Amino acid sequence: MSRIVPTSAPIIAPIMPFVATLVGVGLYSLMDVLMKGATLAIGVYSAILWRSFTAVVVVVPAWRLSGGSWPERATLRVHLLRGVVSAGMTLTFFWGLARLPMAEAIAISFLAPLIALYLAAVMLGEKVRRGAVMASLLGLAGMVVIGATRIGAEPEGGDAAAGIVAILISAVLYAWNLILQRRQSQLARPLEVAAFMNGTVLAVLLPFAGLFGVVVPEPSMALAIAGAALLAVTAGMLFSWAYGRAEAQALVPLEYSAFIWAAILGWVAFGETLSPETAIGAVLIIAGCWIAAPRRRPEPSAL
Repeated sequence: MSRIVPTSAPIIAPIMPFVATLVGVGLYSLMDVLMKGATLAIGVYSAILWRSFTAVVVVVPAWRLSGGSWPERATLRVHLLRGVVSAGMTLTFFWGLARLPMAEAIAISFLAPLIALYLAAVMLGEKVRRGAVMASLLGLAGMVVIGATRIGAEPEGGDAAAGIVAILISAVLYAWNLILQRRQSQLARPLEVAAFMNGTVLAVLLPFAGLFGVVVPEPSMALAIAGAALLAVTAGMLFSWAYGRAEAQALVPLEYSAFIWAAILGWVAFGETLSPETAIGAVLIIAGCWIAAPRRRPEPSAL
């Protein structure tokens, strides 16, 4: 007996990984705002340690209650590798973010998607198509238009150069993280991915708690860190779901939409207005996303 597929499925299903990625980028942008405040208040190590602890407390029981079981050795290796890479990526990013204007830090970090396009070809065997390259170049052009108006606007302090280096290191690690995320999402469900990634980050950080940790954050900071943890877990699961259903090089250009989310959040939270340069950059970013999204139907997921 043949299976009847609703006529709307071919239209709705292919776009959903791109929608999930865009929402995930937005949640991560909001999380960045909360984490920068926490980093400035209690230090990057303590902010990430408590965020990871909160995420583990929430997601590990949810994973177990959903029927999660210990993964096979090959899957576990990918989980652990991405967790270690994520720990280094997160520490260097927020350390640099605390020493640079947010626009400048994000602009530098967005070299990662461009790097990831070619890592996808090397590590995943994906063919880099002309459309994906064009989409990334448009996104990069949008980033340059927006970032160029901000970089250098703030007087550089003693930590500015170190902050730039930290963000560049984080960008390289983030590119690797994107590729591992694609592989991981093909092996495990989103809850398992979130459980092992946050658990591994926490395991990497815990040995240094006696040296760098803040025992109990103030209530306001604890609330901000808890919110950041929930945002990070939700965004991570959205990314895992999306990367299990579409090629990395198709989703990577959507990372540039963080500039659009930043403009919206800046207007809502701080009353910031859009400059002409920001508007032009947003148009270029949207154009890059439009080129990437309709390339072809996402691959079916076995999960």
